[in-house]
Amino acid sequence: MRLDKYLCDGLGVTRKQATKVIRSGEVTVDSEVQKSGAFKVPENSVVEWDGRKVGVPGPRYIMLYKPADFVCSHEDGFNQTAFVLLDEPKVENLHFAGRLDVDTTGLVLITDDGQWSHRITSPKHKCEKTYRVWLADAIEPDYVEKFAQGIELRNERDATLPAQLEIVNEAENEVLLTIVEGKYHQVKRMFAALGNKVDYLHRERIGSIVLDEALEPGDYRYLTEEEVETIWK
Repeated sequence: MRLDKYLCDGLGVTRKQATKVIRSGEVTVDSEVQKSGAFKVPENSVVEWDGRKVGVPGPRYIMLYKPADFVCSHEDGFNQTAFVLLDEPKVENLHFAGRLDVDTTGLVLITDDGQWSHRITSPKHKCEKTYRVWLADAIEPDYVEKFAQGIELRNERDATLPAQLEIVNEAENEVLLTIVEGKYHQVKRMFAALGNKVDYLHRERIGSIVLDEALEPGDYRYLTEEEVETIWK
């Protein structure tokens, strides 16, 4: 890879900025100063800028605790995009591996690896997502069975796939719902089909990846290698 491109990718700077840094004599490759952006960086070489190692970022896998009032898209005319919560270079190269509604909080996965995100979002892979749900009205005794059987949604040809409903706190109308699909507003529509309304919705898990309890709303961290690999299993 050319040295200027290496710096563009590693530092998240423009080609012009990379060229300026290189010409300043502050960039070394294997401890030797290189002043040409066209210099070909050998594989496994150590590139440093002003004494700090520069690595070319590979695929990125990020866990974000999405707060309410942020949208999972790059642009929106009314609400802030959740991308503003990331202090990362080249955010435009990232995308959401499964979105959340603007008023829904919780776990969002962000990446620039299209194949990895496809494993999460493709219906054929049936990746589980678990939501904590607070309902406006009482939980009916037959809810667990109805979700397990599948629910007919308006304007949908087929019923939803079997879902697992766990009653957490009947007095507070709080449940955990695990689904393997990602239809538009699916959780809200499933409860609406039973005559109930979702007051608050929070996603806790995608596949085997659980929202880190150490994160506050708006915080994020990179996934561990083990977490990334669980999506392929």
